[in-house]
Amino acid sequence: MREIARGVGLQPGALYYYFASKDDLLLACQTWSLDRLIDRAEAIRAEEAGPAERLEALILSHLDLTLRVTGGGAAHIEVGALPPRHRRGIVRRRDAYEALVRETIEDGIQDGVFAPVDARAAALALLGALNWTAVWWRPGGDWSSENVAGDFAGIFLHGLMRRGSEEINE
Repeated sequence: MREIARGVGLQPGALYYYFASKDDLLLACQTWSLDRLIDRAEAIRAEEAGPAERLEALILSHLDLTLRVTGGGAAHIEVGALPPRHRRGIVRRRDAYEALVRETIEDGIQDGVFAPVDARAAALALLGALNWTAVWWRPGGDWSSENVAGDFAGIFLHGLMRRGSEEINE
């Protein structure tokens, strides 16, 4: 808590005014991130765009929040560090977000744009890769957050595309 307080220019006691414990601070970080991911994903799902464009927008949005907005912090993925009383609500939010990603992949499979894969496995693989960027990406490094987002979108979209599909522009 002292390191965090120093990082935001507060005395440790001032941070405890807002958060009673490290658990409460971690819960706030995860709630904030997941609420924004869900809000963004719901807006993207509502767009009049094809499944590939929506999935690309979800990938770009996820990495924008993970890398640019939070600066690559990993607090939003440390669910196991939460006590059980906090973990249940976060897992429900995480599952809701996963469902939005999975449904987008299912849309692409149903439309014949994506290969017939297990949509849940594809969503979990995608989210695992996106979240792992918080572990290895560093602000000011060789890769900008925009480069990482663009590369990941290309890798996952081209990997899911049904052979012969022309929905993604080269």
